Amino acid sequence: MDEARSGQQLGKTDDASTNAAPSAVERPMTLMEQTPISPAIGREEGFAHSSADLIRVLDRGFVRLVDFMGGDMAVVRAARVSFGQESKGEERDRRLIDYLMRHDHGTPFEMAVFKFHVKAPIFVARQWFRHRIGSYNEISYRYVEVTDEFYLPDRLRAQDTRNKQASTAGDFTEEEHARGRAAIEAAYQAAYARYQELLGMGVARELARIVLPVGMYTQFYVAYNARSLMNFIRLRTGSGAQPEIRLYAEATAEFFRRLMPWTYEAFARYRFARSDSE
Repeated sequence: MDEARSGQQLGKTDDASTNAAPSAVERPMTLMEQTPISPAIGREEGFAHSSADLIRVLDRGFVRLVDFMGGDMAVVRAARVSFGQESKGEERDRRLIDYLMRHDHGTPFEMAVFKFHVKAPIFVARQWFRHRIGSYNEISYRYVEVTDEFYLPDRLRAQDTRNKQASTAGDFTEEEHARGRAAIEAAYQAAYARYQELLGMGVARELARIVLPVGMYTQFYVAYNARSLMNFIRLRTGSGAQPEIRLYAEATAEFFRRLMPWTYEAFARYRFARSDSE
């Protein structure tokens, strides 16, 4: 998103019409809605959570909401503080959020904060950490022993011939899908066996881990303000994003939708529509 501008004009414009914006936001079916999700198991059993604050992703992963501060009204109050004002009623407050989103007044959205606990394959985490607009802390396999949890895709994908960083469904037969999955699983088993062998020899965890693949699961905490979260969601749900990280971005978007419905509606109207065209 563009760098935020000051709120000096808000007193004149926050009650303006939103150009007859639709009352409901239409969107295509997400990958999470299209893809069956298998249960996540493993080290996360030590964390207390409810089904309401955890969304399972891929075969063993998840996104869990750890903490949340602020909300739609925090955005409203931040936008109006310059004029010593707060709420003007739901209708005008929602129109203000719509105005802020439509005109790229970004700083008020920084007053709401989300904190997530994520379990994802390492290759997903490395893509995720490229978004330097958040705060991260990851499990260390120098301190704890790696468990044999690896991402095994349901289906193979072929290289996209037009987009070097993307993939397509490809023309794989069922036998080829099964053979490919078996090859991936065999590689995981061999790597994990070598890891255990090195540990058994007395090799330090920090060195033994170098034989492990990027399909191994890791866990981390990440905190975003709502403005940064919207940027992550917009980029990682776009058509050029890898399908695996798209599923995680859609999970964070679902928490965003639940906790900040006014902001999410404006975001979906003005930002999602731009994602594939920018």
